[in-house]
Amino acid sequence: MKTSEFLSVLKQHQNKSLLFEYAPDKLVGANYHITEVKNITIDSVDCGAGTDFWKETVIQLWESPKEKGKRDFMSIYKALAILNKVDRIKPMEQDAEIKFEYSNDDFHTAQLFVNDYTLDNQSLTIKLSVQKTDCKAKETCGIEPTVEVKEEASAGCAPGSGCC
Repeated sequence: MKTSEFLSVLKQHQNKSLLFEYAPDKLVGANYHITEVKNITIDSVDCGAGTDFWKETVIQLWESPKEKGKRDFMSIYKALAILNKVDRIKPMEQDAEIKFEYSNDDFHTAQLFVNDYTLDNQSLTIKLSVQKTDCKAKETCGIEPTVEVKEEASAGCAPGSGCC
């Protein structure tokens, strides 16, 4: 999701609470704060000597230990106020991919991308996912693309069926 898309969704639902799901059925605690917004520029060289360049917006989420029992999540209105203030100080690249940096005692620090979002009457839940590392120079490095084999429910896994 691009930064502009994320901000647009927030602007459309300012009266709701903002929740983040960092893993299936696991929410960032209601005690979270937006502690940093990073404008990141990546200027890279991959293992096949290919160059690349892109920008990302990374929003850091942190759970305050002083507010451990907090039940009310941050409002989208408040989150937008924070992000608008940041944008006035250091403008966010609207076309940049948006990611969220997060960790807790049970989840390693990671930069998570927006996989989806859901809405209900009270809240907007941003569904985050971990993006696996990958080789960008597969062809140059001689790595065959992987083909996912889908198993037919009725075929079973008999020799010659193509499922094994």
